[in-house]
Amino acid sequence: MAKQPRIRSIEQEEEEEIGQGIFHKRRRLNYAASESEEDSGEEDSGEDDSGKEDPGLAVCCLEYAIPNIPNNKLSPFGFSPRVVQLNSGIGGDVRFSDLGGMEKAQNELERFVMLPFRHPELAISLGVKPVSGVLLHGPPGCGKTKLAHAIANELGIPFYKISATQLVSSVTGSSEENIRDLFSKAYRTAPSIVFIDEIDAIATKREDVQRAMEGRIVTQLMTSMDESHRPTVLPAAHDDPNSNSQSSDQKYPHVLVIGATNRPDVIDSALRRPGRFELEIFLGPPDESARLQILSLLTRNLALQSGSFDLLKIARSTSGFVGADLTSLVNRAGSIALERIVNNMVAADVSIRSASPKCNQDSGPQVLTMADFEDAVKAVQPSLKREGFAAIPSVKWEDVGGLDSLREELYRSIVRRIRHPDIYKNFGLDLETGFLLYGPPGCGKTLIAKAVASEAGANFIYVKGAELLNKYVGESELAVRTLFSRARTCSPCIIFFDEVDALTTKRGRQGGWVVERLLNQLLAELDGGDQQQGVFVIGATNRPDAMDPAVLRPGRFGKHIYVSLPSRDERCLILKALARKKPIDPSVDLNEIGRWKALENFSGADLSAMMNEAAMAALEEGSTSTDVSVGSYTQTIKKCHLEQSVAKITPSVTNKVASV
Repeated sequence: MAKQPRIRSIEQEEEEEIGQGIFHKRRRLNYAASESEEDSGEEDSGEDDSGKEDPGLAVCCLEYAIPNIPNNKLSPFGFSPRVVQLNSGIGGDVRFSDLGGMEKAQNELERFVMLPFRHPELAISLGVKPVSGVLLHGPPGCGKTKLAHAIANELGIPFYKISATQLVSSVTGSSEENIRDLFSKAYRTAPSIVFIDEIDAIATKREDVQRAMEGRIVTQLMTSMDESHRPTVLPAAHDDPNSNSQSSDQKYPHVLVIGATNRPDVIDSALRRPGRFELEIFLGPPDESARLQILSLLTRNLALQSGSFDLLKIARSTSGFVGADLTSLVNRAGSIALERIVNNMVAADVSIRSASPKCNQDSGPQVLTMADFEDAVKAVQPSLKREGFAAIPSVKWEDVGGLDSLREELYRSIVRRIRHPDIYKNFGLDLETGFLLYGPPGCGKTLIAKAVASEAGANFIYVKGAELLNKYVGESELAVRTLFSRARTCSPCIIFFDEVDALTTKRGRQGGWVVERLLNQLLAELDGGDQQQGVFVIGATNRPDAMDPAVLRPGRFGKHIYVSLPSRDERCLILKALARKKPIDPSVDLNEIGRWKALENFSGADLSAMMNEAAMAALEEGSTSTDVSVGSYTQTIKKCHLEQSVAKITPSVTNKVASV
């Protein structure tokens, strides 16, 4: 007859001081099966088995930290105001004061999340329950993880940080068990915080999962979150022995779950309901003032050149940079400064070890200069650019030439609304967010859109007409949804559709079902206007008559702006803008050339081609009369070169089109 197994348990507890009066405790509860009671009396082999583990041993390990501080300095929950991270990642001492540009998020967290934790007795007497879950979402590098650490440090409660992929196991049932174990540890050290980074890896929509295990993981996460705000009795150490016994039975939700993701749209909707991740906080790319705050915090301990150092100028030149990019920028500037100082010392034959940290006349200033940061800005690529965003164009209105009335219209409709959104919000204005630039080809519609984005300091997404089309069913619509979702994530943002007529042709034509599906999705995204989201849409076309009427109504591409051929005076301004980067002979009068009869019907693109042709003629003439080996061309663009180029260029706009 088989012997009945007996379960034996061994409990071990270790304590180690990890600094500043904080003790780290590890409690191990080991379970092993033995054949019978007599097995415990097996003869001793003489070897020390204390360091060995039974191969069949099941280990339940709980780690936590207890601060060893006087009782009068304890927080209401018995924990030090300084959090001890049980699974530490980045620096654990970060506070709200160390975060720049997050005032709105911090205020929201303070009001709805942290107040009940700071004043538990008052919350219990009022019957107030804290938020059970917070979802932090935004582009990578915007400070989601750092904000979660700051919340834990501000509250001074245990903090369990884990990446979502660490919970996933290939063994059936292990992933769900890992989630249960994580929340079980949080219960035992409550009140506590569970922080799951990249939560989209385990919380995708159940209808989109590829394997049954992924659906079970989502279900287990929801179940654990529902249990995470089960009531618990306040610690007995804080109960007044003379108080009514009813007070010790007061109950309080105690585990806060924080998730971080840059793809909130893929998370199961059941997780985003009240009672789970009921509070969602968006952390977008910092604006100019936020970048200035972040740079001030990052450079507060650096040796900066006094007098000429301008952080505001750096903040203005780093549009599209997120917090991680700014950190990389400061580090790169430090490396550039170090290289410069060392090279100067070597050139001046100064000993590096004996050099003074102060300014040395031979080796130059031993501080970080504006030039170091300007070089670093050129070297660091913004994260948004890697995510598919174009860098904010360097095109200015001065590069456009003319079009003053159009400039004023777009400044009032877009630029000022991006710069001063609160003014328009206070007046309750519901203005157009879609603009259609139409007119003959080559008149500068694309250049105007880039100038608007540059003037407003907004992120810029450039979409060519047919690049959203895909031969696979559903992919074109997905591309449109992704495009607008990305723009909303990084608002303020301008989406520019070049040759938009390729995407918005009239419905009902034979063979146009592919474009129709994309058009329907585009109409759905344009509907409802993204004014509150800070997303503006600009389309450019020279065939507005080919576009579907539903696209042109108010609320979509509701404001139509005609970009005409340049007048004589505007041609002069365009030629002057084009001549800035070319060696024009002083004898050339661009005002006279702009009024030539031969330049009638010339668009901005034609004038640019004419200037390039004239520059090429001057270059060829100089190469035949100057020794190439000398390498010093003194040839300039003269009036004769411009006359030659005009004869070669044919206007791209005919008289018939120009008269329409």
